[in-house]
Amino acid sequence: MRVTVFGATGGIGRLVVRQLLDDGHQVTALVRTPAKLALTHPDLTVVTGQLSDRDAVLQALSGADAVISALGPSLKRSATGTAVTNGTRTIVQAMKAQKVTRFIGLATPSLADPQDKPHWKHKVLPVMAGLMFPNALAELKGMTEAVTGSGLDYTIARISNPTNKPATGRVRSGFLGHDRVGSAMSRADIAAFLVSQLTDTRYRRAMPAISN
Repeated sequence: MRVTVFGATGGIGRLVVRQLLDDGHQVTALVRTPAKLALTHPDLTVVTGQLSDRDAVLQALSGADAVISALGPSLKRSATGTAVTNGTRTIVQAMKAQKVTRFIGLATPSLADPQDKPHWKHKVLPVMAGLMFPNALAELKGMTEAVTGSGLDYTIARISNPTNKPATGRVRSGFLGHDRVGSAMSRADIAAFLVSQLTDTRYRRAMPAISN
């Protein structure tokens, strides 16, 4: 499968690229600074550009079967603006132009899925995030709405506490109030879950919460 990855130089994005290549996929990564990816492979194509560059995004999506986005907002309290939301909107528009329909990305349990039941995380997490990371929460809402309202075939994995622990291969996934899903999850397992959604149809047009 030909997969375009956004956010490929981040902690989760690098692992997504490696997992895809290990699984035999052809990967295109849009990055601002190719040296940060620190990876070469016969099946890896690197496009240099920014999310604000629509032509670069279109180029990265040419011939793609699916998109995996490991994009996320800055958690600095001083952060301002809507760069990630705007970038996600650009990706969505370019996907439609290139007739790419499958989108796999990330969000937070601070945002509810219609399949959730009432849960303490719906009350606590948005308040905590709003106090500690107000711009990040606004960005996550904006980028999620850009995808869920687009008509794309999406799966958005909601994560709350990514760690740098080794992969365990153990994944809990589902909907708050229905399924036993925790909070912490290794970035390696998050990456593996995102890649698995290329062929797993359980969470089409849904936002499962995931953890170890």
